[in-house]
Amino acid sequence: MRYNRLLETNPDLNCEQCDKSWGNNNGFFFRRARFKLAGYLTERVYFYFQTDFASVASANNLHFAQIRDAYVDLGLDKKNTFRFRMGQSKVPFGFENLQSSQNRLPLDRNDALNSALANERDLGGFLLISPPAMQARFAELLKSGLRGSSDYGMIALGAYNGQTPNKLETNDNLHFVGRISYPFKLRNGQFIEPGIQAYTGKFNLPSTSKNVKGTPGFLYDDRRVAASLVVYPQPFGFQAEYNIGKGPQYNPSLDSIELSNLNGGYVMVHYAARIKNQPVSPFVRYQFYDGGKKHELDARRYVLRDWEFGVEWQLNKYVELNATYTISDRRYEDSARPLNHQTGNLLRLQLQVNY
Repeated sequence: MRYNRLLETNPDLNCEQCDKSWGNNNGFFFRRARFKLAGYLTERVYFYFQTDFASVASANNLHFAQIRDAYVDLGLDKKNTFRFRMGQSKVPFGFENLQSSQNRLPLDRNDALNSALANERDLGGFLLISPPAMQARFAELLKSGLRGSSDYGMIALGAYNGQTPNKLETNDNLHFVGRISYPFKLRNGQFIEPGIQAYTGKFNLPSTSKNVKGTPGFLYDDRRVAASLVVYPQPFGFQAEYNIGKGPQYNPSLDSIELSNLNGGYVMVHYAARIKNQPVSPFVRYQFYDGGKKHELDARRYVLRDWEFGVEWQLNKYVELNATYTISDRRYEDSARPLNHQTGNLLRLQLQVNY
């Protein structure tokens, strides 16, 4: 549960993709309300089903149930080194995209890589390759409280629809994705995880203004490549990701949607401390993005630079509090608002219960 209106300096500043409760006429807000069922049916068959009851159906209607994940992993060998995943799942692109919100320090994922995949998920099939040693290491990074991303494969290859989750495919072209991520351990015990990932496909714009100009059929190339580097907090941590690519983007000078370059990423430093045996993690993150957001109206054009200064306090393994002060500078333009540059500050508060 969140409240974002404290110390707010600009009620016209909002963030459609990250948190719809930014800005004017907003109050307390359920960001997530999720339940899941998961487990092994056999040693080589694993299922995962998660639904969210905090989905937004329209501007004034909240709390609609929606499938987040629904997939089955089939082990292709006795040690599950090779797993085939079929269903709706997170697409293996980016570290923070794959990291659970339960483990992530910032309240929302960065705009630059998250703009590639609304809700981080889609419907498809993925081959995940993790030798037993890597399976153990991915598990250790979670169980030890180091905020890992879980096991989405040391190597991941797959194909997916590309129109984002819970939406029908609207063209005959699949998206293809590949990722390599290798967590290793130094002699002093420090974990470091570099990664590289890329995807390519075709995308149909889900919403456009009536008279805006675009390519016939609104079918655009959609491709990106990204690099990730994670130094796990022992006790100091560092995290950075950056992506470049091409995708649809609104051009306000021509009132048209064009295939354009995009780039952006983030860098974060954080610290893992304990106060009376309760984990406390202060962090600072800077993010930048220059490009379109294909999921939004007219592939809305963004140029944003945000600073976030926050701290997460875990009262126990079930309850955590997060307070983040955000300094935001965002230009986001579409046909309805071809000139829209908003700056402002706000204090964001979150209470999260994990079970």
